[in-house]
Amino acid sequence: MPAYVIASVRSVAPDSADALAEYRRGNTEAVARHGGRFLVRGGPLEPLEGESEPPLRVVVMEFPDASAARAWYGSPEYAPLRELRQSVSETDLVLVEGVPG
Repeated sequence: MPAYVIASVRSVAPDSADALAEYRRGNTEAVARHGGRFLVRGGPLEPLEGESEPPLRVVVMEFPDASAARAWYGSPEYAPLRELRQSVSETDLVLVEGVPG
């Protein structure tokens, strides 16, 4: 069953464009190595309902299953990228399983 990692970026440090570009390059490769792909990677947000502040950016990654998503998140290759991202942004990440195809 597919699994999805959903990232909601709440804030980004000023002058972090280079660091975030490095993160995106490295994470693109790391996600692919774990069988994942990006379904949403930013783009315009349109709040439809609710009163909470919408995130600055939303990213959705699809993995073959939750084990593959956890393997990506816990991998030695992702660890320095995670630290880089955390140093320049505040992001919420959730893992959710999809429905059987």
